[in-house]
Parts: sequence; C-alpha cells; structure tokens
Amino acid sequence: MAASPVASLGAGVLFGLALAAPPGPMNAVIAEESVLRGWLAGVTAGLGAMLADACFFVLALVGIVTVVQDAPTLRGAMILGGGALMLYFAIGAATSAREALTVESEAAATEEGVGRGFRKAFVLALTNPYQIAFWLTVGVGLLEPGTVDVLEKTPYVGAELAGLVVVRTGSPLLLTGLFAGIVCWIVGFPTALRAAGKRVDRLTPVVAGGSAVVLAGFGLLFVADGLGTLL
Repeated sequence: MAASPVASLGAGVLFGLALAAPPGPMNAVIAEESVLRGWLAGVTAGLGAMLADACFFVLALVGIVTVVQDAPTLRGAMILGGGALMLYFAIGAATSAREALTVESEAAATEEGVGRGFRKAFVLALTNPYQIAFWLTVGVGLLEPGTVDVLEKTPYVGAELAGLVVVRTGSPLLLTGLFAGIVCWIVGFPTALRAAGKRVDRLTPVVAGGSAVVLAGFGLLFVADGLGTLL
C-alpha cells in the first residue's frame, strides 16, 4: 500500500513529541525559565533547543552526522563537554532557586529578559547527548528515502494491521511533522506550567531546585559516559 500523506505527517508529529517531551535536561531548562521569567521565556528557551535540532537536521542532511557516528573519540568528547556544561548550568539553577525565595530577586530575574534562556537552551542542546543520539540513529533513518510500515511489527496482530499506516521516510511531510511536534511541545509545556497561576509562583524555588538536580544528575552521568568512551 502506498504511503499516506496524513500518516507521514502524523508520524512526524509523534517523532517530534518523542524527541521533545521526555523528562531530561532540556525540559528542566524550559521549566526553570517558565516559572522564573514567564511563558515567553519558557517558549523562547524551547525555540533555542529546536534551533539546535534544526542544526542537527542540516548536518544529518549533508552527511556530517555520519562522520560523528564513526568517530567514537569525537563522540566521547562531545558527551563529556555536554555533561560539563550541564553541571555548570546546574549551579546557575541552584542559585536561581535560592534567589527565587525573595520577591526582589524574583522580579530582577524577570527583568533579565528572554534571550538568556534561548542562548542557554541552544548551547546546551548542541551538546545534549540525547539529541545527538537521536539524530545519529532515528534522525538519519527519517532522512533516508524509503517506506516504513508502522503497525506491521505490532505483536500478535501485526499481520492484520500491515499496510494500514505506511510512512514514507525522507518525505517533506514527515520532516515537517517532526518540527511541528517539537513546536507543539515547546508551546504547550510552558502554557501548562503557567496555567497553574499562583501555584507556580509558590513552587518557583521547587521547580528551579528540581531543574538543578536534573541537570546535575544528567551532567554527572554524561561526564562519566564521556570519560568512559575516551578512556
């Protein structure tokens, strides 16, 4: 059965959500920016992360991602650098959590503007091993022309479902859906946080502290992974 344009677009959206939605360092940054500086700052931080995905997309398109895939030393150095950067931003998040306990510093944090979160998320995403791994594996597969029968491998009922949802990889619709899914998350996640209203304001130090813990945890994990790869 021929690939359905709707299926390709929908599958792209799901892939985008799968890349953007899981808990991790990037969503910790988006949450921190959303509660400290408002909805626009959270969305802007998400756009910084998405810009990094766009860069990875271009690199995968021209084949440079494959070079990284075949260079374990370079990949290990990137993971180590990403882990170190996460530890650095964890210190900043911990400082924000402490300062958010006072009204004056919270207002000052809001006045810093949205550019800070965009820059932080962009740089962090460029060295985020999860995003790098996605584009080394799934991302490359999405770019290669071909078709994938999404339901064919479903346990027990795959034979009956075969041909119902066929996705054409490498198609503009699939890639459009991918970035549309990312946009849905980076707009929806800060919106959900800010919808809680005053409850978010009271939880600001908790969210910022949680961001620090998440960034520190992933930072230590990736530093150890990077050192293990290099050594």
